[in-house]
Amino acid sequence: MFSINYRDSRPIYEQVRDNLRRAIITGVMKADDKIPSVRDLAGQLAINPNTIQRAYRELETEGYIYSVPGKGSFVGECHEAREVRKSELYGQLDLTVTELKHLGVTSDGICDHITSSTIREE
Repeated sequence: MFSINYRDSRPIYEQVRDNLRRAIITGVMKADDKIPSVRDLAGQLAINPNTIQRAYRELETEGYIYSVPGKGSFVGECHEAREVRKSELYGQLDLTVTELKHLGVTSDGICDHITSSTIREE
């Protein structure tokens, strides 16, 4: 499904959470899909199950997944979670744009970069 980068400065649970969130947002995992059990994913990634449990707990709090006792965890509809995440990302973008402007990058330069990066993804 994904891998852990041990050179990444972020804690492992954040990497797991972010990878699962990305899979949900991009549609790799759809609403009501069952996600791997804590034990299975911990075994696949060779990490402590408590780490996976922490990532799952945060995803559940954010509204990306839900748990069914005795059945496991599943991908939620997460409409509200997507809107919250959009707001977070726009906030990060605002900070990045401000820093780029302080570095002398023009608005046109920023727009050109965004346009060229979205063309590469399509």
